[in-house]
Amino acid sequence: MKKKKKPSLLLSLGVAAFLIGGGAATYWLLVQKQPVLGLPPGANLIPKDASIALSVSTDPNQWQQLRSFGTPQTQAAFAKTLGQLRDRFLSSNGYNYQRDIQPWAGKEVTFAYLPTQQTNPTQSSSTLTPPSTNSNQQSVVMILPIDNPLQAKQALEPTNSPLQQGKWISRTYKGIEIKETKTGDALNIASTQYSATVLDRRFLVVTTNPKATERIIDTFGSSESLANTPGFREALGKIETERPFARLFINVPVAAAAAINSQPQLSAQNIAQIQQQGLAATMTIKPEGLLFKSISWLQPNSDKKYAVKTEAVKMSNRLPANTLMMMSGSNLQRFWQDYIQEAQSNPLTPFKPEQIRSSVKKFTNLDLEKDLLSWMSGEFSLSLVPLPQDNSNSGENQSAANPAPGLIFMVKASDRAAALTTIQQIDQVMSNQNKFKVEKTTIGNKPVTNWIAPDRELTITQGWLDENVAFLSLGGGVTNRIVPQPKTTLAQSDRFRNTVPLELKSNNGHFYLDVERLGIDSTARFLTFLFQLSTDPNTQKTLTNQLLPIRGIGVTAAVSDERSTRFDIFVSLKKAGVPKPLPSPTPERFSQPSL
Repeated sequence: MKKKKKPSLLLSLGVAAFLIGGGAATYWLLVQKQPVLGLPPGANLIPKDASIALSVSTDPNQWQQLRSFGTPQTQAAFAKTLGQLRDRFLSSNGYNYQRDIQPWAGKEVTFAYLPTQQTNPTQSSSTLTPPSTNSNQQSVVMILPIDNPLQAKQALEPTNSPLQQGKWISRTYKGIEIKETKTGDALNIASTQYSATVLDRRFLVVTTNPKATERIIDTFGSSESLANTPGFREALGKIETERPFARLFINVPVAAAAAINSQPQLSAQNIAQIQQQGLAATMTIKPEGLLFKSISWLQPNSDKKYAVKTEAVKMSNRLPANTLMMMSGSNLQRFWQDYIQEAQSNPLTPFKPEQIRSSVKKFTNLDLEKDLLSWMSGEFSLSLVPLPQDNSNSGENQSAANPAPGLIFMVKASDRAAALTTIQQIDQVMSNQNKFKVEKTTIGNKPVTNWIAPDRELTITQGWLDENVAFLSLGGGVTNRIVPQPKTTLAQSDRFRNTVPLELKSNNGHFYLDVERLGIDSTARFLTFLFQLSTDPNTQKTLTNQLLPIRGIGVTAAVSDERSTRFDIFVSLKKAGVPKPLPSPTPERFSQPSL
């Protein structure tokens, strides 16, 4: 028995085009109603228990701009995939997108994932039960708005369809005509029965399950649509942007419930601890890359509140301009508390809190929360910085291919006296337990302590900067990058300012990664460690290929209010130039594309 495959969103788009040719709509009225203001098209049709909703632009200019990014290799691979999809679902059926679909299609097309079994509409999202079926039985919905009903009618009339008739059957549900395939064999895709209908005289609805089509019909006109999800409209208003290429919504509790069967580590108990209601994001194409604006918000009955404090402002001013990576935050103590709470509800969290506590205890003989974090309630950062080289400077114009980085950790002490007591204890542990040589010296007129390993292969340096900022560095000579304070700082660097979104002036921290200077291989190793990814060669090769088009990544985090948090992300991309036209359609490419 063949294992059923979960249809991808791209595949669903192609199936939609196929169904259009089958005469999904038999009549159209000339009156067109206005869409729900500010919401993705079809938001008032999609049931509230949809796990994911994604809207994508149909603007050819935006797709052309997207195709200009990357390397020649990735650009060619992307063009090949688009050509395969076009040939499989349009060209092979006698259709041309620019001629037959674009004249009447809306500006966005929306996809959604629906659970096969309908949840109780009166049930809150925090108590949604996991589906008893596996995730492969999630239904995919595509909603394509109709901007020009007359042209759509002319293009979609069965008499104008070049497809063979008899592949589709008609039925009605609540007075609405539905067209659907007799069997999955009609599309040469086993065990999938596609259906399509027209709703409200302005939406073509295509699904991978006839029951999903019925659910869409049931939802329209009710209060149980995605448009009425608590906090959804307000959240979208906070990340509204001009001409987004894509808009995404994730119903966090529902998506987590749907993931139980595919992730054995998840359980109903884990899901019950989730307090987030949803996550929404927009993606906008910029001249130098892709800008994502995202927001997450809490469930209405959640007792959790975010601390609205903006203290992460100075760490990028303490680091040199050629810094390769920086993660910063406003309060390390609170960050740890939030991390623990996240780990309790998400067993897929990379580093387990108990493992971190155990490692700290083993190496320092100290209690992480009691002895260390108790005085670390100030701003902090963790950075990768190139080691000093002969005749080098800390300016951003320094040329060094894939420099070996040092590690620097900085934190502003909220209780310096307690910090000094703890550091004295660490001196004793390093000397007596770990057999490190403890050496007192000065760098740039500042006293520092070196902990030197017995084999002298590792040197850890600890000291103090201005304003009660303690630092810890690993890597010979890297301390010289921050002591004295660099003349040209990371905050002044063009690379930093062009990569990290700085629109959120009041924020709680940044993430900055210079992929181009750190190098693809080093970046892959760093991300593998950071996110505890598999070191399997195939996984590493996939990760490396995904990093090829990327120049840098920047993130800014902020607490919008007590109920929501913001993340702005910019991915700086290489440019491969004006993309070549897609290959001409050929019959041999009408087979199933490799996605």
